[in-house]
Amino acid sequence: MGDSETYPANDDERWRAVLARDGRCDGAFVYAVRSTGVFCRPSCPSRRPRRPQVSFFAVPEAAAHAGFRACKRCRPEDTPAADPRIATVRRLCRAIEDAGDGIPTLADLSAEVGGSPHHLQRVFKRVMGISPRRYAEALRLDRLKGALKRGEAVAPALYGAGYGSSSRLYEKAPRHLGMTPASYARGGKGARIAYTVAACALGRVLVAATERGLCAVSLGDTDAGLEAALGADYPAAEIRRGDGALAGRLDAVLACLDGAPSPHPGLPLDLSATAFQWQVWERLQGIPRGQTRTYKDIAADIGRPGAARAVGRACAANPVSLVVPCHRAVGGGGGLAGYRWGVKRKEKLLRREGAAVGGREETV
Repeated sequence: MGDSETYPANDDERWRAVLARDGRCDGAFVYAVRSTGVFCRPSCPSRRPRRPQVSFFAVPEAAAHAGFRACKRCRPEDTPAADPRIATVRRLCRAIEDAGDGIPTLADLSAEVGGSPHHLQRVFKRVMGISPRRYAEALRLDRLKGALKRGEAVAPALYGAGYGSSSRLYEKAPRHLGMTPASYARGGKGARIAYTVAACALGRVLVAATERGLCAVSLGDTDAGLEAALGADYPAAEIRRGDGALAGRLDAVLACLDGAPSPHPGLPLDLSATAFQWQVWERLQGIPRGQTRTYKDIAADIGRPGAARAVGRACAANPVSLVVPCHRAVGGGGGLAGYRWGVKRKEKLLRREGAAVGGREETV
């Protein structure tokens, strides 16, 4: 395999270990399957998926954070970590989960797990891709979403999830939930959403709209995956297939891939967003085809120098790919950062548009 250890050093070696059902690699990584939404240990006896459907994660917690659920057959979350660093990260994840409503500080975690705060921060971010604090915030948001979807009233759900101030959450709600907590709690109740799905140069594209305008333009690998994501965002909405009614809007979106200008403002939008997000999205719409701007440049353009990371988060919150061309926002030096619909799609989009494409980098 990779080095003196038996653990795979790269994704090609991980895939070979999965194909071989190599039990020596249990605890070294897990693999997740996009078509099923499940993650497994390498030795899982289940049927092997196609390689394009598979993603790899160093720890089960990272796969769960990405939205996958543990396989009930091989129970990957019960596998001991194979590497001391992985074991440390898993202990940190458990400590954060056990903290309940609060968000522990690095000092708290250091006292709980051992090691310096700086070391824990570095190791956790290298393995998980986010800081311990952001992981804790994501867990808190998941608790809130679960409570709202179970029908709990907004106020008890907020405080039960650990939000000490409802005003803070309402301020951030459009970025976190796509709408206010009350609207999210209703799951889009009362909304009528029509959608259509078609093939495109990037796989499959879903276009959805309310009576007011487009509410989603999503890219993916399968119709089922895209439809499930739309249903999860609007569980109480009346969602129906409307191919004929959306034909014109679908054509306008597909035309973007073939060199046409962005269809907005020709296409009305029905989106919830903060003022800052709208600033970023409007700036993105002003970037010509074949060009890119760094997050730092965009932050400066909207009068918020130093807000590059916030710009990155606004790009990640964009629900209408292509219409708001967030793929034209890149990291310093032109490096590709994260993209809601996959960095490979971002790279392909930019190459199709004739933009210079740099190396990949961590998500902002």
